[in-house]
Amino acid sequence: MKVVILAGGMGSRISEESHLRPKPMIEIGGRPILWHIMKIYSSYGFNDFIICCGYKGHMIKEYFMDYYMNESDITVDLKNNDTTIHQNTSEPWKVTLVNTGLHTPTAGRIRQILKYTKDEPFMMTYGDGVSDVNIPELLEFHKKMGKIVTITAAKPAGRWGTIQIDEEKQLVTTFKEKAKIEQAYVNAGYAVFNPEVAAYLDEQYMLETVPYEKLTEAGQMAAYQHDGFWYPMDTMRDKDYLEDEWASGEAPWKLW
Repeated sequence: MKVVILAGGMGSRISEESHLRPKPMIEIGGRPILWHIMKIYSSYGFNDFIICCGYKGHMIKEYFMDYYMNESDITVDLKNNDTTIHQNTSEPWKVTLVNTGLHTPTAGRIRQILKYTKDEPFMMTYGDGVSDVNIPELLEFHKKMGKIVTITAAKPAGRWGTIQIDEEKQLVTTFKEKAKIEQAYVNAGYAVFNPEVAAYLDEQYMLETVPYEKLTEAGQMAAYQHDGFWYPMDTMRDKDYLEDEWASGEAPWKLW
């Protein structure tokens, strides 16, 4: 199953870093947070990625184009114009990088990559949040619920999009992007989409507004409740927190 990662936003709330590079390329422990997210999925055997690029997307493309060489020990024989690779420590990843536009809303970005998911279910997450979510359990839950979309619901201190859940039916009952009212759960990404989601993807909207609201109204959005770790890198304070967690050697999202 393919993993779609939204990586095209401007990252304006962390502009101290994002004016130089796209937000998913901001580093935690010397590696882009995008790399950390991909390692989470890869630790469960999911290695086929589609990256929705936008703002400074060429930097993401260059990172993966150079990844093999940068991760290997090499000898460069300048006299004979020859390069020898001694050790390859690269990842088993297949990465499709798609330019989905500079200002395209998230629903439009996903709509553009449907040609690569080939009418099959796929996973989706944001390029700035790490978690210890159990991906196989999430997929099994999605299959059991039989809905078009399953999102992972987490419980951090709230400043993100909030949702209410019918815990008996395990369905989302309301979805509000960054609502001011206090709720227990928030949208943590780490979602699963069935191909039927295409009918809800109006390119003029952010995924988290009208598309998700319509899915909710139709009873087609399930909530996988995750009580473990989830943390998005929204500000420099968030970056510093994740850096400290990584430096401690006990980063909760390090599943590999």
